[in-house]
Amino acid sequence: EAFTMIDQNRDGFIDLNDLREMYSSLGAVPQETVMKDMLKEAPGPLNFTMFLSLFSEKLSGTDPENTIQNAFSMFDDAGKGYLPEAYIKDLLQNMGDNFTQDEMRQTFKEAPVEGGKFDYNKFTAIIKGSNVED
Repeated sequence: EAFTMIDQNRDGFIDLNDLREMYSSLGAVPQETVMKDMLKEAPGPLNFTMFLSLFSEKLSGTDPENTIQNAFSMFDDAGKGYLPEAYIKDLLQNMGDNFTQDEMRQTFKEAPVEGGKFDYNKFTAIIKGSNVED
């Protein structure tokens, strides 16, 4: 939801205009240099995956990587390290805080899915900013 709120033009990337509009909607007018510095923290275009990586670096007290992996593994009875894409999508849309269609699109746009299999170990590494070997 946070990414969607900042990506004002809904193009899948956060740019200077998106930040300007987001701040404006909050009644703030930050200096141009402050916003540029924020964008410079990303080594490339600020898409959803990069946003997750940067955001995870900023969070303190978040769950360790193995805790997140263990949460996913609770749904992986065979212990293979992946979940069927349709199954994880169903869980995200129907359990707990249900994902909207837009949140689903953003999440799975960059999610490690191959052959209908969602690799939750790679996904966890992405959101925690870890290195993952293919």
